[in-house]
Amino acid sequence: MSSKQPVTVIGLGPMGQAMARAFLDKGYRVTVWNRTASRADALVEQGAVRAGSVEEALAASELVVLSLTDYDAVHSLLEPAARALTGRVLVNLSSDTPEKTRAGARWVAEHGGVQLSGGVTVPPSGIGNPKSYTFYSGPRSAFEAHRPTLEALTGTDYRGEDPGLAALFYQIGMVMFWTSMLSYWQAIALADANGLTAADVLPHATETMATMPNFLSFYAQRIDAGEHGGDVDRLAMGMASVEHVLHTNADAGVDTALPAAVVELFRRGMKAGHAADSFSSLVELMKKPAA
Repeated sequence: MSSKQPVTVIGLGPMGQAMARAFLDKGYRVTVWNRTASRADALVEQGAVRAGSVEEALAASELVVLSLTDYDAVHSLLEPAARALTGRVLVNLSSDTPEKTRAGARWVAEHGGVQLSGGVTVPPSGIGNPKSYTFYSGPRSAFEAHRPTLEALTGTDYRGEDPGLAALFYQIGMVMFWTSMLSYWQAIALADANGLTAADVLPHATETMATMPNFLSFYAQRIDAGEHGGDVDRLAMGMASVEHVLHTNADAGVDTALPAAVVELFRRGMKAGHAADSFSSLVELMKKPAA
């Protein structure tokens, strides 16, 4: 018999299935539940136990991992089974806003359970790789008690007691990921309009992205120090560049919604008097207004 604690996985989309398999591969006793029961078939063949209901899934393990679309989906499943939450540690890896995450943690606590919030930073293919990582936040005692089990999924990056912090760090990453990938699609569309393929521009795109960490580090220090001097770059020069980008895309006949949005932000910075400042000054326009 394994000395490892049993674990329940609720939600068997690609991510939930990858998590259940990772637990099984590491020798854990795994109970699974999904609204569409057939999604558990392959996992049951590998040794998982299929719960007949959400209540059964919760009762099977102290540690319950949730992999659902969002917190609305979480509540629709758990509210009818709320009495079964007593004594359970819910590792909620469902994506949502920090505020909804905090509200969810309060709701779980009101029903006798504990929530650890999580933000998985990799796709399902990264589950089971210790070099991958997941943000966690919530009660430290619960995190430390279950860290060995959670490390069967990925490395762990604990961010603090506030249950919303894991969601916040996850969403910060998503802000950068989605916007960066859209810029790549824009580049491919421009290349395509000029007879080039994605493979043709891939080396240049990769080299461009590889320079980004240096820029991030350089500007982070200046921004935290409140330094937006135009000693290295100036918004006015950047304004000319982003307009060239917009016009190049327009001339090629491709969609210009993304480059136009960038130009509009630069124009706002110019109107705000930042022409001679670094283009990092745009972050001040994007921050929450002072109360």
